[in-house]
Amino acid sequence: MIEVRPVRSKREQRQFLNFPLDLYKDNPCFVPPLWMDEKKIFDKGYVYRDTCEDECWLAFKDGKVAGRIQGILQKASNEKTGEKRIRFTRFDSIEDFEVAKALFEAAENWARGLGMDTVCGPLGYSDLEREGLLIEGFDQLSTFEEQYNAPYYPEFIERLGYTKEIDWNESQLRSPAPEDAAELRKLSEFILRRYNLHIGKSRSTGDFLRKYADGLFEVLDHSYDGLYGTVPFTDGMKKLLIDNFRLVVNPKRTAVVLDENEKVVAFAVSFASLAKAVQPSRGHLTPLALIRLLRALRRPDIIDLCLVGVEPEWLNRGVSTVFVAGMVDMLEDPRVKYLETNLNLEDNYTIQNMWKRFDRTIHKRRRSYIKKLS
Repeated sequence: MIEVRPVRSKREQRQFLNFPLDLYKDNPCFVPPLWMDEKKIFDKGYVYRDTCEDECWLAFKDGKVAGRIQGILQKASNEKTGEKRIRFTRFDSIEDFEVAKALFEAAENWARGLGMDTVCGPLGYSDLEREGLLIEGFDQLSTFEEQYNAPYYPEFIERLGYTKEIDWNESQLRSPAPEDAAELRKLSEFILRRYNLHIGKSRSTGDFLRKYADGLFEVLDHSYDGLYGTVPFTDGMKKLLIDNFRLVVNPKRTAVVLDENEKVVAFAVSFASLAKAVQPSRGHLTPLALIRLLRALRRPDIIDLCLVGVEPEWLNRGVSTVFVAGMVDMLEDPRVKYLETNLNLEDNYTIQNMWKRFDRTIHKRRRSYIKKLS
């Protein structure tokens, strides 16, 4: 017997958060989110409450937790696009189609009750959250920023009538040929001279954020405005991102391009991979986990590319070459095996073209699905 019920009690909240940790406890590719961050979805004062409504459900089979799903009404996104959509996210299930069906029926009925006519996802409250369903690369280590799922998930979702809306790919980038690296550095220097640009300097993470945070958010809003699933940054979202940056960002792995008036025109932020550091503790920041995290931040063997933004008027002037040259420099550290791009929209040709100079392996693919409700 399968029963689906909304999450209400503290115990059910813990069951909701723990379910994927238990489901994938023996899977070496699964990387948990930080527990302290994930549990915030149940806080009344969560930063997305001003633009979203949400509901979480648990599925029980024969009295045991067998799956979960969250539905999100992202009002800012619907206002932006003029659509009536619900997003689904945090879907996890045992390998039982009837469990998945019951969960999605609960989310779809909730959507109808709110007057919505479409369900899409996996998408979170914003693109700062984990998004996309893994459809290729099930044997690859997930990143700290993205969610892992088993191969039967896409099969179940497609059987329920969901179809592809958009795909993302993820790549490993290794050093280009020496002659290409030299050419990139020369071209980067030329671009900076030609347009009277320069790289911003900072002494520490705090100094970096004080100087450039406002400019970064302005560029983000402008450069991400037309991309799939994005919403404008609220003050709460900005604070959330800044708090996360304080933990993981090293100014040595950032590039901020400024014009002659010290205005941010482009930037790239990366940080050390935290995947292996958080795996053993199930996302809890225990003393041992903190030691592993600090070690990973100081001596990374994989670097995750986090955010890249370019003001639209600078897109066709080669400014991205400055970032690419900086990424090549990061790969000169003998400890670094490769750079991990995280999610890149398949039709975002600007970002796809940036990786052509590298020894590139596309090793994962993710999908956002859509279904029209009858």
